[in-house]
Amino acid sequence: MSCKLLLVKPSKQYAEQVMSYKEELAQNGDSFDGCAGLEDVQSFQEWIDFETRLKAKYKGEYVPSEIFLAIRQKDNRVVGMIDFRHPLSDFLFNFGGNIGYSVRPSERQKGYASEMLRLILPICHEFGENRVLLTCDKNNKASQKTILKNGGVLEKEIIDTVGLSESGVIQRYWISII
Repeated sequence: MSCKLLLVKPSKQYAEQVMSYKEELAQNGDSFDGCAGLEDVQSFQEWIDFETRLKAKYKGEYVPSEIFLAIRQKDNRVVGMIDFRHPLSDFLFNFGGNIGYSVRPSERQKGYASEMLRLILPICHEFGENRVLLTCDKNNKASQKTILKNGGVLEKEIIDTVGLSESGVIQRYWISII
């Protein structure tokens, strides 16, 4: 597969696109998976201070994360966001997983989520992970397809006792990283 996307660390260069990404997700009624709390901020400057803001929000459950913008190479457009959280807190182990991601609604069904996940796996390995946990709503067929395409193996389904899913059931998948 030719690489259509690059994963890049957020920078001011993408400030306007990040905020339009936020607006597009909000207008579509989407969850902000992998967006490092983008839904909670009013400006790029407020968002980019991940550690301070997320430590205050999650307190003892906070874990460091590597946040990336998925940039389409041909036009430098932000088409998605993905984050890798490490190590797993109890909450993330039980419900959220190591990796969260989203794709801009206007850019969906183009294979970007699968490519983003494929691109982040070597980064996870660089941080010492040999396998990563991903979770999704049992009804989220697109996310299931993305995870399976990248080698995900369904461990089990659990009842969503924290309100993350629409269906009330969360699927837990593991991807081994070689």
